[in-house]
Amino acid sequence: MGKRTANDLVVCYAPRTLSAHGVWRGDNPIDYSIPLVILQMTIVVATSRLLVLALRPLRQPRVLSEILGGVILGPSMLGRVQGFTDTFFPLRSLMVLETLANVGLIYFLFLVGVEMDLTVVRKTGKRALAVAIGGMVLPFVVGACFSFVLRDNKPNSLGTGPYILFIGVALSVTSFPVLARILVELKMTNSEIGRLSMASALLNDTCAWILLVVAIAAAENGSKSLNSLWVILASAGFVVVCFVVVRPAITWMVRTTSDGEASNDFSICVILTGVMISSFITDAMGTHSVFGAFVFGLIIPNGDLGVVLMEKIGDFVSGLLLPLFFTISGLKTDLASIKSFRTWGVLLLITVLSCAGKIVGTVIVTSFLRMSLTEGFILGLLMNAKGLIELIVLNIGKDQEVLDDESFAVMVIVALVMTAIISPVVATMYKPTKTCISYKRRTLQRSVHDGELRVLACIHTPRDVPATINLLEALNPTNKSPLGIYVLHLVELTRRTSGMLIVHNAHNSSHMALNQTQAQSDNIIQAFENLERNSSFVSVHPHTAVSPYNSIHDDICGVAEDKHVALIIIPFHKLQTLDGGLKASNPAFRMVNRNLLANAPCSVGILIDRGLSGTSQYSTGEVSHHVGVLFFGGPDDREALACGWRMCEHPGTSLTVMRYIPGADLSPTDDQNDDPRMLTVETNISWENGLDDEYINDFRTKNVDAESIVYIEYVVNNSEETVTAIKNLDDYYDLLIVGRGNGMVSPLLDGLAERSECPELGAIGDIVAESDFSSTVSVLIIQQYVGAFQHESLGSPDSALSDGELICRRTSPPRKTV
Repeated sequence: MGKRTANDLVVCYAPRTLSAHGVWRGDNPIDYSIPLVILQMTIVVATSRLLVLALRPLRQPRVLSEILGGVILGPSMLGRVQGFTDTFFPLRSLMVLETLANVGLIYFLFLVGVEMDLTVVRKTGKRALAVAIGGMVLPFVVGACFSFVLRDNKPNSLGTGPYILFIGVALSVTSFPVLARILVELKMTNSEIGRLSMASALLNDTCAWILLVVAIAAAENGSKSLNSLWVILASAGFVVVCFVVVRPAITWMVRTTSDGEASNDFSICVILTGVMISSFITDAMGTHSVFGAFVFGLIIPNGDLGVVLMEKIGDFVSGLLLPLFFTISGLKTDLASIKSFRTWGVLLLITVLSCAGKIVGTVIVTSFLRMSLTEGFILGLLMNAKGLIELIVLNIGKDQEVLDDESFAVMVIVALVMTAIISPVVATMYKPTKTCISYKRRTLQRSVHDGELRVLACIHTPRDVPATINLLEALNPTNKSPLGIYVLHLVELTRRTSGMLIVHNAHNSSHMALNQTQAQSDNIIQAFENLERNSSFVSVHPHTAVSPYNSIHDDICGVAEDKHVALIIIPFHKLQTLDGGLKASNPAFRMVNRNLLANAPCSVGILIDRGLSGTSQYSTGEVSHHVGVLFFGGPDDREALACGWRMCEHPGTSLTVMRYIPGADLSPTDDQNDDPRMLTVETNISWENGLDDEYINDFRTKNVDAESIVYIEYVVNNSEETVTAIKNLDDYYDLLIVGRGNGMVSPLLDGLAERSECPELGAIGDIVAESDFSSTVSVLIIQQYVGAFQHESLGSPDSALSDGELICRRTSPPRKTV
């Protein structure tokens, strides 16, 4: 008789073992089901979280820590400690624990289906399909070949066909949830490789589910091919009914329910109940309960409802229930079952060949797609992401007695190793290159006054909207020079697995808001719709970017470059308080601004609102602004003047240009003479001054008869006089426009940058942003885009260039070539 396993044991349950009566009556709490399950969940969550913290420096995804935690708690490690398993994970408790784990798995697969956007497949087209197929064929062949080696000397009860299917699917599958989290960790969600790998993983998972249904049908019915056919046909019919009948019903229910929390709760309750019904149906058909939950998630309409479902149950399912599934898998994984060195050799060979198979298959496909060898290799590595889906396949195979303990342990180790190597290798190899789309009007100075001006307006909260709209109105949209406004609502990624860029229909925003984020987006869109309706020369294109704050600048830059934007407007990270001062609303906003300044493909304006939101109406014809431009020289100040020049063409706007000129008796200090940076800049100062004079003269010549324009020159001799002159400006102005970097190291600003509270604003910008400057004058700090070299050697996405680096790199004149 063969060796008896846990599956062969008969476990008897006492009729009253649910809850303890208390330690005071001599009861041991862990002898009862409820206290024991609570303790088990605590141990599982604590172990997985500790491993997450330990492996975070190695850039490992959370799923790897959870799988490893299950293996540690299983018979491979702590299970070998005498009394550990019998005390904390006795056989009598596993049925309750496994039931909870599978409930969590059902709802997690439902959320995975909700997060999968099938429209991504249509956008990537044949490329994603080719990569998905190329990444599946070779690993499946490798798995099929090695299944004969692993099956050698195994009992005849392990059917050849189902065994090959389960091993092949486990090796060829790409885990969509794991890949999504890896891409977020590596900040690749918005890259071309990231988008293609996500779409390919989605198709890969779809193919894997189809093969899994076939494998389950074959395993459960053995030689009864007719029964297997019925299982496959029933599963196909279930999918058709879900998409043809259930999906329209859910869409109708969401559309027809009235506003209010009660209706939201009703819709969510109906959908969560539908998950259980779908799981029951597919389990009764002979497929598996998780298949029904996954398909039901796919039919949930994209957009707001999915976000609400993630907010309602996402953290509870993924943080508390899902780790139980990994623990159950770990309790089934016994590394001691791998006894021979031959099996360890086979294990190593399977890991190498299956990983290489995906990479080679992907590289072959990407070579036909005209992608580089490095990009194909990275894409192949990403497609090796294993985890949840593979464990589901392996657990089903073990439950169906297709896989034995040794095969199960081998495949779990393969999943761990293949997933562990992805993030470190990709992080080392992946060096994103900014692909500059060719377009000339990247600055206001280069934008002609008889063509469309495209502006990207970034909004954090609805409070930013009025000031931004009034600033856009002041840019004077006309018939000859209309204004194309691309509105981007910036939303921090918190619960979703991957970032996304949502393009809204600006003329169809009258729908129910299912959460606070959607309600804010609706309010923002409606405000800009009012602007568009009240102006004949404004077009509005609303978007929402959902991304981590440390990489959301990539979304901003991507939209700006894709839409050929000349100016990005983003709010300052401080808001005005009731006493007139400025207080930081969210420190992360400052990081966004700094990263944007360092990476923007066009000019950037940071708006400090001190009442600009109340100085005009939403009708362009009623704009009334008094604008001042502070001009010290350099590319940023020329861009500031270009902005003011465009504004003053509106009949309701007056413009005052204040140019600050060094006095005749001004001489550099000894420190400045010893500064090598200063010596470098001095060789180019005449070139910069020439550009400044040329642009100022052109401005004055073309506006010599304009009564609404005033030009003033101030002579100052040092930085103290500069600060005094700026702070003596009265509150006559509604808006001051200043350059950020000044384009040179000037004695007029000596030492100001070192004393700046907000260096990202520049020396002058920091002065006018101080609380003691003015409580009524809003400020726009502008940085001009000066060339493609801004995209090179910028360091990490989280770091912005220092003021000194920006000044030095942006003051070099064009080099003559022979």
